Amino acid sequence: MAETTIERLNSVWARTDRIFDLLAPEGYLAQPIALRHPFIFYVGHLPAFAWNHVGGGVLGQPSLNPAFDELFSRGIDPDADDPTRCHAHPDVPDTWPTLPEVLAYRDRVRAALRESVEAVSARADREPMARNGRVFTMLIEHELMHQETLLYMMQRLDLELKVRPAWLPVLPTGRGRRRPAMVHVPAGPVTLGAGLAELGFGWDNESPSHELVVPGFTIDETPVTNGQFLAFVEDRGYGRPELWTGDDWHWARGEGLAAPAVWTEQDGRRFLRGLFGLLPFEETAQWPVYVSLAEARAYARWRGSRILTEAEFHRAAFGDRSGAERPYPWGATAPADHHGNFDFRCWSPAPVDSSPEGASAWGVHELVGNGREWTDTPFTGFPGFEAWIPGYAGYSADFFDGKHFVLKGASWATAAELVRPSFRNWYQAHYPYVFAKFRCVGPE
Repeated sequence: MAETTIERLNSVWARTDRIFDLLAPEGYLAQPIALRHPFIFYVGHLPAFAWNHVGGGVLGQPSLNPAFDELFSRGIDPDADDPTRCHAHPDVPDTWPTLPEVLAYRDRVRAALRESVEAVSARADREPMARNGRVFTMLIEHELMHQETLLYMMQRLDLELKVRPAWLPVLPTGRGRRRPAMVHVPAGPVTLGAGLAELGFGWDNESPSHELVVPGFTIDETPVTNGQFLAFVEDRGYGRPELWTGDDWHWARGEGLAAPAVWTEQDGRRFLRGLFGLLPFEETAQWPVYVSLAEARAYARWRGSRILTEAEFHRAAFGDRSGAERPYPWGATAPADHHGNFDFRCWSPAPVDSSPEGASAWGVHELVGNGREWTDTPFTGFPGFEAWIPGYAGYSADFFDGKHFVLKGASWATAAELVRPSFRNWYQAHYPYVFAKFRCVGPE
Protein backbone atom coordinates (compact mmCIF):
# COMPACT_ATOMS: atom_id res chain seq x y z
CA MET A 1 0.00 0.00 0.00
CA ALA A 2 2.77 2.44 0.88
CA GLU A 3 4.30 2.39 -2.58
CA THR A 4 0.93 2.82 -4.28
CA THR A 5 -0.04 5.73 -2.02
CA ILE A 6 3.28 7.47 -2.59
CA GLU A 7 2.88 7.00 -6.35
CA ARG A 8 -0.59 8.55 -6.20
CA LEU A 9 0.71 11.49 -4.18
CA ASN A 10 3.63 12.05 -6.54
CA SER A 11 1.28 11.93 -9.53
CA VAL A 12 -1.17 14.52 -8.21
CA TRP A 13 1.65 16.78 -7.06
CA ALA A 14 3.29 16.61 -10.48
CA ARG A 15 0.10 17.85 -12.15
CA THR A 16 -0.34 20.61 -9.56
CA ASP A 17 3.22 21.77 -10.19
CA ARG A 18 2.59 21.70 -13.92
CA ILE A 19 -0.41 23.97 -13.45
CA PHE A 20 1.48 26.43 -11.25
CA ASP A 21 4.24 26.48 -13.86
CA LEU A 22 1.73 28.24 -16.13
CA LEU A 23 2.13 31.34 -13.96
CA ALA A 24 4.76 33.97 -14.60
CA PRO A 25 6.67 34.84 -11.38
CA GLU A 26 4.67 38.02 -10.85
CA GLY A 27 1.41 36.08 -11.32
CA TYR A 28 1.45 34.39 -7.90
CA LEU A 29 0.16 37.50 -6.13
CA ALA A 30 -2.53 38.17 -8.73
CA GLN A 31 -6.17 37.84 -7.73
CA PRO A 32 -8.11 37.55 -11.02
CA ILE A 33 -11.36 36.66 -9.21
CA ALA A 34 -12.14 38.91 -6.26
CA LEU A 35 -14.09 36.13 -4.54
CA ARG A 36 -10.95 33.97 -4.37
CA HIS A 37 -7.53 34.43 -2.76
CA PRO A 38 -4.44 35.15 -4.91
CA PHE A 39 -2.56 32.17 -6.31
CA ILE A 40 0.09 32.25 -3.58
CA PHE A 41 -2.58 31.14 -1.10
CA TYR A 42 -3.22 27.92 -3.03
CA VAL A 43 0.49 27.08 -3.15
CA GLY A 44 0.33 26.94 0.64
CA HIS A 45 -3.24 25.73 1.08
CA LEU A 46 -2.79 22.36 -0.59
CA PRO A 47 0.07 21.19 1.68
CA ALA A 48 -1.50 22.84 4.75
CA PHE A 49 -4.78 20.98 4.23
CA ALA A 50 -2.89 17.72 3.75
CA TRP A 51 -0.70 18.08 6.83
CA ASN A 52 -3.49 19.32 9.06
CA HIS A 53 -5.46 16.14 8.33
CA VAL A 54 -2.63 13.61 8.17
CA GLY A 55 -0.02 14.88 10.61
CA GLY A 56 -2.17 16.87 12.98
CA GLY A 57 -5.32 14.78 12.53
CA VAL A 58 -4.60 11.06 12.17
CA LEU A 59 -1.09 11.00 13.63
CA GLY A 60 -1.32 13.78 16.23
CA GLN A 61 2.16 15.03 15.36
CA PRO A 62 3.40 18.56 16.10
CA SER A 63 2.99 21.23 13.47
CA LEU A 64 5.71 21.72 10.88
CA ASN A 65 4.99 25.45 10.71
CA PRO A 66 2.15 26.60 13.01
CA ALA A 67 1.76 29.97 11.32
CA PHE A 68 1.49 28.50 7.82
CA ASP A 69 -0.68 25.59 8.97
CA GLU A 70 -3.18 28.19 10.20
CA LEU A 71 -2.81 30.87 7.50
CA PHE A 72 -3.31 28.41 4.67
CA SER A 73 -5.82 26.13 6.40
CA ARG A 74 -8.97 27.31 4.65
CA GLY A 75 -9.91 29.49 1.71
CA ILE A 76 -12.82 31.83 1.18
CA ASP A 77 -16.19 31.61 -0.55
CA PRO A 78 -17.82 35.01 0.04
CA ASP A 79 -21.47 35.60 -0.76
CA ALA A 80 -21.44 36.63 -4.43
CA ASP A 81 -24.10 39.27 -3.70
CA ASP A 82 -22.52 40.56 -0.48
CA PRO A 83 -18.80 39.71 -0.27
CA THR A 84 -18.65 40.96 3.34
CA ARG A 85 -20.46 37.75 4.29
CA CYS A 86 -18.24 34.65 4.38
CA HIS A 87 -17.79 31.53 6.47
CA ALA A 88 -15.06 31.45 9.13
CA HIS A 89 -11.53 31.53 7.71
CA PRO A 90 -8.10 32.88 8.73
CA ASP A 91 -7.60 36.62 8.39
CA VAL A 92 -6.02 37.75 5.14
CA PRO A 93 -2.50 39.04 5.86
CA ASP A 94 -1.39 42.51 4.88
CA THR A 95 1.53 40.87 3.07
CA TRP A 96 1.60 37.28 1.90
CA PRO A 97 4.72 35.20 2.56
CA THR A 98 7.21 35.07 -0.30
CA LEU A 99 6.98 32.32 -2.89
CA PRO A 100 10.31 30.71 -1.82
CA GLU A 101 9.03 30.55 1.78
CA VAL A 102 5.80 28.88 0.75
CA LEU A 103 7.54 26.46 -1.62
CA ALA A 104 9.93 25.44 1.15
CA TYR A 105 6.92 24.77 3.39
CA ARG A 106 5.26 22.77 0.61
CA ASP A 107 8.34 20.61 0.04
CA ARG A 108 8.75 19.95 3.76
CA VAL A 109 5.13 18.85 4.02
CA ARG A 110 5.38 16.61 0.97
CA ALA A 111 8.44 14.87 2.40
CA ALA A 112 6.68 14.38 5.74
CA LEU A 113 3.59 12.96 4.00
CA ARG A 114 5.65 10.41 2.10
CA GLU A 115 7.27 9.35 5.37
CA SER A 116 3.91 9.10 7.16
CA VAL A 117 2.23 6.47 4.97
CA GLU A 118 3.29 3.47 7.07
CA ALA A 119 2.45 5.25 10.34
CA VAL A 120 -1.04 6.03 9.08
CA SER A 121 -1.55 2.43 7.97
CA ALA A 122 -0.58 1.21 11.44
CA ARG A 123 -3.50 3.18 12.92
CA ALA A 124 -6.16 1.68 10.66
CA ASP A 125 -7.74 -0.33 13.49
CA ARG A 126 -8.49 2.71 15.63
CA GLU A 127 -8.63 5.70 13.26
CA PRO A 128 -11.49 5.76 10.69
CA MET A 129 -9.56 8.11 8.39
CA ALA A 130 -6.59 5.73 8.40
CA ARG A 131 -8.55 2.74 7.09
CA ASN A 132 -7.62 1.86 3.52
CA GLY A 133 -5.60 5.07 3.32
CA ARG A 134 -8.83 7.09 3.40
CA VAL A 135 -7.12 10.28 4.59
CA PHE A 136 -4.70 10.14 1.64
CA THR A 137 -7.56 9.69 -0.81
CA MET A 138 -9.23 12.71 0.75
CA LEU A 139 -6.20 14.98 0.39
CA ILE A 140 -5.62 13.74 -3.17
CA GLU A 141 -9.21 14.46 -4.18
CA HIS A 142 -9.04 17.84 -2.45
CA GLU A 143 -5.99 18.69 -4.55
CA LEU A 144 -7.64 17.43 -7.74
CA MET A 145 -10.61 19.72 -7.13
CA HIS A 146 -8.32 22.68 -6.58
CA GLN A 147 -6.51 21.98 -9.84
CA GLU A 148 -9.78 22.79 -11.60
CA THR A 149 -10.24 25.91 -9.47
CA LEU A 150 -6.75 27.12 -10.34
CA LEU A 151 -7.41 26.73 -14.04
CA TYR A 152 -10.68 28.63 -14.15
CA MET A 153 -8.92 31.36 -12.15
CA MET A 154 -6.08 31.35 -14.66
CA GLN A 155 -8.53 31.77 -17.51
CA ARG A 156 -9.39 35.17 -15.99
CA LEU A 157 -5.72 36.13 -15.54
CA ASP A 158 -4.01 38.71 -17.76
CA LEU A 159 -2.02 37.04 -20.52
CA GLU A 160 1.27 38.67 -19.52
CA LEU A 161 1.05 36.90 -16.14
CA LYS A 162 0.96 33.45 -17.75
CA VAL A 163 3.45 31.29 -19.63
CA ARG A 164 2.08 29.34 -22.57
CA PRO A 165 3.61 25.83 -22.42
CA ALA A 166 5.03 24.08 -25.45
CA TRP A 167 3.10 20.89 -24.61
CA LEU A 168 -0.37 22.49 -24.87
CA PRO A 169 -2.57 20.40 -27.23
CA VAL A 170 -4.05 21.86 -30.40
CA LEU A 171 -7.44 23.40 -29.64
CA PRO A 172 -10.33 21.15 -30.75
CA THR A 173 -12.40 23.47 -32.92
CA GLY A 174 -14.80 22.77 -35.76
CA ARG A 175 -18.47 22.40 -36.49
CA GLY A 176 -20.78 19.89 -34.84
CA ARG A 177 -22.31 16.96 -36.64
CA ARG A 178 -25.68 17.03 -34.87
CA ARG A 179 -28.56 19.45 -35.11
CA PRO A 180 -29.85 20.55 -31.70
CA ALA A 181 -32.52 18.12 -30.55
CA MET A 182 -34.33 16.97 -27.43
CA VAL A 183 -34.70 13.33 -26.41
CA HIS A 184 -37.19 11.60 -24.16
CA VAL A 185 -36.18 10.10 -20.82
CA PRO A 186 -38.95 7.90 -19.37
CA ALA A 187 -40.01 7.91 -15.74
CA GLY A 188 -38.02 5.64 -13.48
CA PRO A 189 -36.04 5.16 -10.28
CA VAL A 190 -32.78 6.87 -9.39
CA THR A 191 -30.31 6.35 -6.58
CA LEU A 192 -28.75 9.51 -5.20
CA GLY A 193 -25.63 9.18 -3.11
CA ALA A 194 -23.76 6.08 -1.98
CA GLY A 195 -22.70 4.37 1.21
CA LEU A 196 -19.15 4.76 2.50
CA ALA A 197 -18.66 1.01 2.25
CA GLU A 198 -19.31 1.26 -1.50
CA LEU A 199 -16.89 4.12 -2.04
CA GLY A 200 -13.93 3.47 0.22
CA PHE A 201 -13.81 7.23 0.56
CA GLY A 202 -16.59 9.67 -0.23
CA TRP A 203 -17.19 13.24 0.89
CA ASP A 204 -19.87 13.70 3.52
CA ASN A 205 -22.41 15.14 1.06
CA GLU A 206 -22.28 11.95 -1.03
CA SER A 207 -23.96 9.79 1.58
CA PRO A 208 -26.17 8.17 2.63
CA SER A 209 -27.86 6.82 -0.49
CA HIS A 210 -31.56 7.08 -1.09
CA GLU A 211 -33.92 6.21 -3.91
CA LEU A 212 -36.73 8.12 -5.57
CA VAL A 213 -38.78 7.98 -8.74
CA VAL A 214 -38.36 10.67 -11.39
CA PRO A 215 -41.24 11.51 -13.75
CA GLY A 216 -40.52 11.36 -17.46
CA PHE A 217 -39.09 14.44 -19.19
CA THR A 218 -37.42 15.64 -22.38
CA ILE A 219 -33.86 16.93 -22.35
CA ASP A 220 -31.38 18.53 -24.73
CA GLU A 221 -29.37 15.82 -26.45
CA THR A 222 -26.24 17.97 -26.19
CA PRO A 223 -25.32 20.92 -23.96
CA VAL A 224 -26.20 24.45 -25.04
CA THR A 225 -23.40 25.83 -27.20
CA ASN A 226 -21.88 29.28 -27.51
CA GLY A 227 -23.55 29.53 -30.91
CA GLN A 228 -26.99 28.72 -29.50
CA PHE A 229 -26.52 31.11 -26.60
CA LEU A 230 -25.62 33.89 -29.03
CA ALA A 231 -29.22 33.90 -30.25
CA PHE A 232 -30.33 34.66 -26.68
CA VAL A 233 -27.80 37.49 -26.43
CA GLU A 234 -28.84 38.98 -29.77
CA ASP A 235 -32.50 38.78 -28.73
CA ARG A 236 -31.67 41.11 -25.81
CA GLY A 237 -31.92 38.28 -23.30
CA TYR A 238 -29.74 40.15 -20.82
CA GLY A 239 -32.05 43.16 -20.97
CA ARG A 240 -35.42 41.44 -20.45
CA PRO A 241 -36.41 41.19 -16.79
CA GLU A 242 -39.28 38.78 -17.51
CA LEU A 243 -36.70 36.09 -18.32
CA TRP A 244 -34.94 36.34 -14.96
CA THR A 245 -35.90 35.65 -11.37
CA GLY A 246 -35.90 38.73 -9.14
CA ASP A 247 -32.58 37.93 -7.43
CA ASP A 248 -30.94 36.86 -10.68
CA TRP A 249 -32.06 40.07 -12.43
CA HIS A 250 -30.78 42.24 -9.60
CA TRP A 251 -27.40 40.48 -9.76
CA ALA A 252 -27.13 40.66 -13.55
CA ARG A 253 -27.97 44.38 -13.55
CA GLY A 254 -25.52 45.06 -10.76
CA GLU A 255 -22.75 43.30 -12.67
CA GLY A 256 -23.66 45.04 -15.92
CA LEU A 257 -23.85 41.72 -17.76
CA ALA A 258 -24.52 41.67 -21.48
CA ALA A 259 -22.86 38.34 -22.38
CA PRO A 260 -21.08 35.39 -20.71
CA ALA A 261 -18.01 36.28 -18.65
CA VAL A 262 -15.53 34.72 -21.10
CA TRP A 263 -16.93 36.48 -24.17
CA THR A 264 -15.40 39.74 -25.30
CA GLU A 265 -15.38 42.04 -28.34
CA GLN A 266 -12.52 43.77 -30.12
CA ASP A 267 -12.77 45.93 -33.22
CA GLY A 268 -16.33 44.81 -33.79
CA ARG A 269 -15.52 41.09 -33.61
CA ARG A 270 -16.60 38.66 -30.92
CA PHE A 271 -14.01 36.45 -29.20
CA LEU A 272 -13.93 33.86 -26.47
CA ARG A 273 -11.32 34.19 -23.76
CA GLY A 274 -9.28 30.98 -23.76
CA LEU A 275 -6.65 29.95 -21.27
CA PHE A 276 -3.84 31.51 -23.33
CA GLY A 277 -5.45 33.95 -25.69
CA LEU A 278 -8.53 35.28 -27.43
CA LEU A 279 -10.19 32.80 -29.79
CA PRO A 280 -12.40 33.81 -32.72
CA PHE A 281 -16.00 33.15 -31.77
CA GLU A 282 -16.64 31.21 -34.97
CA GLU A 283 -14.02 28.63 -33.95
CA THR A 284 -15.64 28.08 -30.55
CA ALA A 285 -19.32 28.36 -31.47
CA GLN A 286 -19.76 24.59 -31.05
CA TRP A 287 -18.14 24.52 -27.63
CA PRO A 288 -20.52 24.38 -24.66
CA VAL A 289 -21.27 27.83 -23.26
CA TYR A 290 -19.93 28.38 -19.73
CA VAL A 291 -22.24 30.61 -17.70
CA SER A 292 -23.66 31.03 -14.21
CA LEU A 293 -26.82 29.23 -13.15
CA ALA A 294 -28.63 32.58 -13.22
CA GLU A 295 -27.78 33.03 -16.92
CA ALA A 296 -28.67 29.42 -17.67
CA ARG A 297 -32.09 29.89 -16.05
CA ALA A 298 -32.77 33.00 -18.13
CA TYR A 299 -31.82 31.21 -21.35
CA ALA A 300 -34.02 28.24 -20.45
CA ARG A 301 -36.98 30.53 -19.75
CA TRP A 302 -36.32 32.24 -23.10
CA ARG A 303 -36.58 28.77 -24.66
CA GLY A 304 -39.80 28.00 -22.76
CA SER A 305 -38.09 25.34 -20.66
CA ARG A 306 -36.08 25.03 -17.43
CA ILE A 307 -32.83 23.65 -16.00
CA LEU A 308 -32.74 20.00 -14.94
CA THR A 309 -32.69 18.83 -11.32
CA GLU A 310 -30.05 16.66 -9.68
CA ALA A 311 -32.42 13.68 -9.76
CA GLU A 312 -33.18 14.25 -13.45
CA PHE A 313 -29.46 14.38 -14.16
CA HIS A 314 -29.08 10.97 -12.54
CA ARG A 315 -31.97 9.53 -14.50
CA ALA A 316 -30.64 10.91 -17.80
CA ALA A 317 -27.04 9.87 -17.06
CA PHE A 318 -27.27 6.56 -15.23
CA GLY A 319 -30.72 5.16 -15.99
CA ASP A 320 -31.09 2.10 -18.17
CA ARG A 321 -33.97 0.62 -20.14
CA SER A 322 -33.67 -2.56 -18.07
CA GLY A 323 -34.67 -0.65 -14.94
CA ALA A 324 -31.19 -0.93 -13.47
CA GLU A 325 -28.69 1.90 -13.11
CA ARG A 326 -25.30 2.19 -14.76
CA PRO A 327 -22.11 3.26 -12.98
CA TYR A 328 -21.39 5.63 -15.89
CA PRO A 329 -23.56 7.00 -18.70
CA TRP A 330 -21.83 4.72 -21.25
CA GLY A 331 -22.00 1.57 -19.12
CA ALA A 332 -19.71 -0.23 -16.70
CA THR A 333 -16.28 0.30 -18.26
CA ALA A 334 -13.88 2.64 -16.49
CA PRO A 335 -13.68 6.25 -17.77
CA ALA A 336 -11.42 6.60 -20.80
CA ASP A 337 -10.56 9.31 -23.32
CA HIS A 338 -13.18 8.20 -25.84
CA HIS A 339 -15.95 8.57 -23.25
CA GLY A 340 -15.67 12.32 -22.91
CA ASN A 341 -13.57 15.44 -22.58
CA PHE A 342 -12.40 15.13 -18.98
CA ASP A 343 -9.15 14.32 -17.14
CA PHE A 344 -7.27 17.07 -19.03
CA ARG A 345 -7.76 15.34 -22.36
CA CYS A 346 -7.90 18.58 -24.38
CA TRP A 347 -6.99 21.30 -21.86
CA SER A 348 -10.01 23.18 -23.25
CA PRO A 349 -13.64 22.60 -24.18
CA ALA A 350 -14.39 20.69 -27.38
CA PRO A 351 -17.33 20.72 -29.82
CA VAL A 352 -20.34 19.28 -28.02
CA ASP A 353 -20.69 16.12 -30.11
CA SER A 354 -17.05 15.05 -29.92
CA SER A 355 -17.53 11.96 -27.71
CA PRO A 356 -20.44 9.88 -29.04
CA GLU A 357 -19.22 6.79 -27.16
CA GLY A 358 -20.00 8.58 -23.89
CA ALA A 359 -23.75 8.86 -24.54
CA SER A 360 -26.21 7.53 -21.98
CA ALA A 361 -28.78 4.78 -22.51
CA TRP A 362 -31.29 7.39 -23.71
CA GLY A 363 -28.89 8.98 -26.19
CA VAL A 364 -28.04 12.02 -24.06
CA HIS A 365 -24.50 13.19 -24.79
CA GLU A 366 -21.78 14.63 -22.55
CA LEU A 367 -23.47 14.34 -19.20
CA VAL A 368 -19.91 13.60 -18.09
CA GLY A 369 -17.21 15.74 -19.68
CA ASN A 370 -16.76 19.07 -21.48
CA GLY A 371 -18.07 21.05 -18.51
CA ARG A 372 -19.65 20.46 -15.16
CA GLU A 373 -23.42 20.40 -15.41
CA TRP A 374 -25.57 22.95 -13.60
CA THR A 375 -28.68 21.65 -11.87
CA ASP A 376 -31.36 23.80 -10.27
CA THR A 377 -31.21 21.75 -7.07
CA PRO A 378 -30.11 23.67 -3.96
CA PHE A 379 -27.07 22.08 -2.34
CA THR A 380 -27.94 20.37 0.93
CA GLY A 381 -27.40 17.04 2.63
CA PHE A 382 -29.29 13.90 1.72
CA PRO A 383 -31.75 12.52 4.30
CA GLY A 384 -29.67 11.22 7.19
CA PHE A 385 -26.69 13.45 6.32
CA GLU A 386 -23.83 13.36 8.78
CA ALA A 387 -20.76 15.61 8.75
CA TRP A 388 -18.57 12.62 9.53
CA ILE A 389 -15.07 13.77 8.46
CA PRO A 390 -13.02 14.42 11.64
CA GLY A 391 -11.92 18.03 11.87
CA TYR A 392 -13.91 19.04 8.80
CA ALA A 393 -17.51 19.43 9.94
CA GLY A 394 -17.99 22.46 7.72
CA TYR A 395 -16.83 20.91 4.44
CA SER A 396 -20.40 20.70 3.12
CA ALA A 397 -22.62 22.03 5.88
CA ASP A 398 -21.22 25.56 5.66
CA PHE A 399 -22.77 25.79 2.19
CA PHE A 400 -26.28 24.52 2.97
CA ASP A 401 -27.47 28.11 2.63
CA GLY A 402 -29.92 28.05 -0.28
CA LYS A 403 -27.50 30.06 -2.45
CA HIS A 404 -25.33 27.15 -3.61
CA PHE A 405 -26.57 24.69 -6.21
CA VAL A 406 -25.47 21.19 -7.17
CA LEU A 407 -23.28 20.59 -10.20
CA LYS A 408 -22.75 17.11 -11.61
CA GLY A 409 -20.63 15.49 -14.28
CA ALA A 410 -17.14 16.71 -15.15
CA SER A 411 -15.30 19.43 -17.02
CA TRP A 412 -12.19 19.05 -19.15
CA ALA A 413 -10.22 19.86 -15.97
CA THR A 414 -11.95 17.26 -13.78
CA ALA A 415 -9.70 14.33 -12.91
CA ALA A 416 -10.91 10.83 -13.80
CA GLU A 417 -10.78 9.90 -10.09
CA LEU A 418 -13.72 12.26 -9.49
CA VAL A 419 -15.91 10.78 -12.22
CA ARG A 420 -18.34 8.79 -10.07
CA PRO A 421 -22.13 9.02 -9.87
CA SER A 422 -22.27 10.14 -6.24
CA PHE A 423 -19.74 12.98 -6.57
CA ARG A 424 -21.32 16.42 -6.12
CA ASN A 425 -19.89 19.88 -6.63
CA TRP A 426 -21.61 23.14 -5.73
CA TYR A 427 -21.40 26.83 -6.53
CA GLN A 428 -23.48 29.93 -6.02
CA ALA A 429 -26.03 30.68 -8.73
CA HIS A 430 -24.37 34.07 -9.28
CA TYR A 431 -20.85 32.71 -9.76
CA PRO A 432 -19.97 32.85 -13.49
CA TYR A 433 -16.38 31.59 -13.57
CA VAL A 434 -16.69 27.79 -13.39
CA PHE A 435 -16.18 25.48 -16.37
CA ALA A 436 -19.92 24.76 -16.16
CA LYS A 437 -22.33 24.05 -18.99
CA PHE A 438 -26.08 23.41 -18.94
CA ARG A 439 -28.94 22.00 -20.91
CA CYS A 440 -32.71 22.53 -20.94
CA VAL A 441 -35.46 20.11 -19.97
CA GLY A 442 -39.16 20.10 -20.66
CA PRO A 443 -42.25 18.04 -19.87
CA GLU A 444 -42.70 14.50 -21.12
